[in-house]
Amino acid sequence: MNKLIPIALGAAVVIGGGAWLATNQTTSQTAISPISPAVAQDANMELAPDMTLGEEDAPVTLIEYASFTCPHCADFHERVFEDLKTDYIDTGKVQFVHREVYFDRFGLMAAQIARCGGEDRYFGIADMIYSGQEDWIGSGQPDEITENLTKIGKVAGLSEDEIGACLADEEKQKAMIAAFQTNASADEVEGTPTLIINGEKYSNMTYEDLTEILDGLVES
Repeated sequence: MNKLIPIALGAAVVIGGGAWLATNQTTSQTAISPISPAVAQDANMELAPDMTLGEEDAPVTLIEYASFTCPHCADFHERVFEDLKTDYIDTGKVQFVHREVYFDRFGLMAAQIARCGGEDRYFGIADMIYSGQEDWIGSGQPDEITENLTKIGKVAGLSEDEIGACLADEEKQKAMIAAFQTNASADEVEGTPTLIINGEKYSNMTYEDLTEILDGLVES
C-alpha cells in the first residue's frame, strides 16, 4: 500500500510573490495550493494563531514545526512530548508552540480537524492524530483519510456538522496556509520536526539531548 512518507523540504519556490517550500510528493499526496503573503495582505487576512501550552512568561519558548503526516514528527511526539510536557511545560519552565507544516492536503485536513475543537481541545486531538497516524492515513486514499479523520474528530466530541464546517472553511484554511508560509519562511525551516528554542534552530533530537539544552537555558 502507498503510505505517506517523511518528507524533507527542498528549495523554496516563489509562487505569486510568496515563498512556497517545495516537497517531493508521492502518488498518494496532492500538493495544496499556496497562498502568498501578498494575497493575504490584499484580503486583510489575519494569520491563523499559534497553538500554545504553558506559561507565557516561561524562561524558555520552544517552537516545534511539525506535519501531521510526517512519521518523524509522530515519533518525536511519542518519544519526547509527554516527558517534555510533564517536566518542563507543566512546571512553568517552557512555553510550547506547535506550528503546523503542510506538505500535502491531508496534513492540512488533519490540522483543520485539530483546530476544530478550539485551543482547549487542540492538543488532545493532535495527540490522537499523531498516535494513530498510520491508521488514519491507511491506504492513502482521500475518501478513506477524510472518513478516518472525521472519526477522530467525533471521538474528541465534535459533531459531523462541526467537522464538515471546519473542513469547508476556506478563509480559515487560507489563514492557516499563510501562517505556515510566513512563519516557516522567517525561521528558515527546511524539514520536520524542526525546533526553535529561544530563537535558535535545532533539528530532531533525543529527549536527553533536549533536556541538556533546556536545563542550560532555564538555569542561566
